[in-house]
Amino acid sequence: MPRAIRITAGAVTLDAELNDSKSAAAIAAALPIEAKAETWGDEIYFGIGLALAGESPREVVELGDLGYWPPGQAFCIFFGPTPMSRGDEIRPASAVNVVGRMVGDARAFKRVRAGSRVRIEAR
Repeated sequence: MPRAIRITAGAVTLDAELNDSKSAAAIAAALPIEAKAETWGDEIYFGIGLALAGESPREVVELGDLGYWPPGQAFCIFFGPTPMSRGDEIRPASAVNVVGRMVGDARAFKRVRAGSRVRIEAR
């Protein structure tokens, strides 16, 4: 059953849902999470201090997907192409566990700059 969350990054607040994966359950158990945003193309990512294994990792994700990036122990919000993308695809730096999806239009995160505070909380 999806878990409802709210993500606030800078002045942007959107609702999202975590999926039923083990990675998503571990993230949900750690909420609330606060960090400083890093950006990489149209992606926001930030360390969350959880060491989770790869779980059906994906090399290409969809607009609005939420991911966990094992090498960086980071939570990722995908809202457009990254420097690794080919054409219109959305390609993380390396494979991520998809842990959920944005409910609203993830492109709103284009307004968020590196260094902004990010908070993930249960809704």
